[in-house]
Amino acid sequence: MLTKNTILGLIIVGLITTISFVASNSSLAINLHLSALTIAILFGMLLGNTVYPKIESQTIQGINLSKTFLLRAGIVLYGFRITLQDISSVGINAILTDAIMLTATFFITCWVGIRWLKIDKQIVQLTAAGCSICGAAAIMATSPVLKSESHKVSVAIALIVIFGTISMFLYPIMYPFLNHYLSDHQFGIYIGSSVHEVAQVYAAGSNINSTVADTSVITKMIRVMMLAPFLILLSYSLQKTQNQESHQTQKINIPWFAVWFIVVAIFNSFSLLPQMIVEFLVNVDTIFLMMAMAGLGLTTRFNAIKQAGFKPFLLGGIICIWLVVGGFFINLSLENIIS
Repeated sequence: MLTKNTILGLIIVGLITTISFVASNSSLAINLHLSALTIAILFGMLLGNTVYPKIESQTIQGINLSKTFLLRAGIVLYGFRITLQDISSVGINAILTDAIMLTATFFITCWVGIRWLKIDKQIVQLTAAGCSICGAAAIMATSPVLKSESHKVSVAIALIVIFGTISMFLYPIMYPFLNHYLSDHQFGIYIGSSVHEVAQVYAAGSNINSTVADTSVITKMIRVMMLAPFLILLSYSLQKTQNQESHQTQKINIPWFAVWFIVVAIFNSFSLLPQMIVEFLVNVDTIFLMMAMAGLGLTTRFNAIKQAGFKPFLLGGIICIWLVVGGFFINLSLENIIS
């Protein structure tokens, strides 16, 4: 049963979502390539550090519902953006590249962040998920598995926004110098396997040509599909570590929303639903994820981000360099091996 507290909270995130959606269609947002999701969390953070604390106690139940149930529902519905046909169209090269880049990026980020820079473990793991898979969506999906606090999620998302935006403009600049080594098809795989957000991938590819744009987006969606097995493995690894530390045997908690994400993607591959319904569900998914972002922003305090210090941003810069340089050589090697 929905309480007054829950309803008021949902109304607030709903208003933020509406305003963010309208703002994302403005010429300024389009020119800056700011997605509705990014605007939602930024607007939420602005309100969360000004007027929202005065009414937080009267609305927190609805905000928490947005950050939990609506987030998981959004991840499940994200499967309607993917089909197995998309995967087959780019070939084994893209699948291998994505798998190698995802695995290498996650472990490199964790090693640099935890072992070398001594950053909070959850911030590093969230950043690693975002950099290696699909940006903010991966961070949000990983958050309930790690049971992380809002400010840690916000730090990781901030890194994705900053360095993903840099990458978005960098790849079109690099293209004239690198297309002697990588074909347009492979350059699209390069972008899709190394740029953070789906929107950033599309922006980078579309600023080059249609072949690069199409290949990059499909390659990116393959990375998105790898989110589910990643979350299951991460949950298993965390549970196993906790069991070893406590010398107890406990049941493994499977993030079922990740499993349903795969089920939805497979279902979507058979085109059993009319395209109009699929498009409607994708729009609902966008709304759910925006509401989750808004809820996250409202509960994030700038002081908590400030306390994280400079090191997380240094980590984001190091991993950005790895994605650009390491990603190039991995793509170059695979193109020569497979072709």
